[in-house]
Amino acid sequence: MAITAAQVKELRDTTGAGMMDAKKALTETDGDMEAAVDWLRTKGLAKAAKKSGRTAAEGLVAVNVEGGKGVAVEVNAETDFVAKNADFQDMVGKIAGVAIGTSDIDALKAAALDGKTVEEVITAKIATIGENMSLRRMATIEGDTVVSYVHNAMADGMGKIGVLVALKGGDEAFGRQVAMHIAATNPAALNEAELDPAVVEKERQVQIDIARESGKPEEVIEKMIVGRMKKFMAEVTLLGQQFVINPDLTVEAAAKEAGAEVLGYVRLEVGEGIEKKEEDFAAEVAKVAQG
Repeated sequence: MAITAAQVKELRDTTGAGMMDAKKALTETDGDMEAAVDWLRTKGLAKAAKKSGRTAAEGLVAVNVEGGKGVAVEVNAETDFVAKNADFQDMVGKIAGVAIGTSDIDALKAAALDGKTVEEVITAKIATIGENMSLRRMATIEGDTVVSYVHNAMADGMGKIGVLVALKGGDEAFGRQVAMHIAATNPAALNEAELDPAVVEKERQVQIDIARESGKPEEVIEKMIVGRMKKFMAEVTLLGQQFVINPDLTVEAAAKEAGAEVLGYVRLEVGEGIEKKEEDFAAEVAKVAQG
């Protein structure tokens, strides 16, 4: 298949690889972007296998905690300008208030708010503000203590990243430190047991391919893989990560020192996983001028 310049640029932006290496990776993998990233990693040509981070959605994540239960909701809008709008913020705050008493997003959409359902309130706000909006996600968590944290809060309890941490033992001060750590590091799971097995197996295969490229004997490769997978687990699981507040300790060790057990967490970031449509402003202007 023909590989486009846009595909090559996307892969370069994602991995930091050179143009010719990126093109070769896409050619070798028939244009499969994820497979091309792995191909580059195998060859030692990817500087960082990170996701692009471009997102179409703006809006807010709001958090709400009552007793031993916490909820986080994401409400999207088209522009950041609307996220700073006081009416929009008021609506998002009210939705988070209602959400604490619901079990899932469908129940939340049908829940009563100001004499209407939440879904009807959002529809009315679309008509008032003139931008498309959606209630995209909600997540709940429970524990002896639930602590919330909002990174770069735009208003009370809402911003671009919202985190909830459930603890057994410990105190709110420690819980807040853990929540700040989660906002910064975005772990893939609480611990190894909760990691998606497909993610673990994919990483293991990539590491095997990298090790084999070195030409070392199989028995040496097996030992290398054990060490590399242990490092991978420490990097992507919350309890295995170095605690940002005290890098000499893992989060698990820090929790033990604080007399706490981290039961779970929620981290929602506005627009996560939504690809942004890139606009070619010059082409758009030229089209209008021609027309």
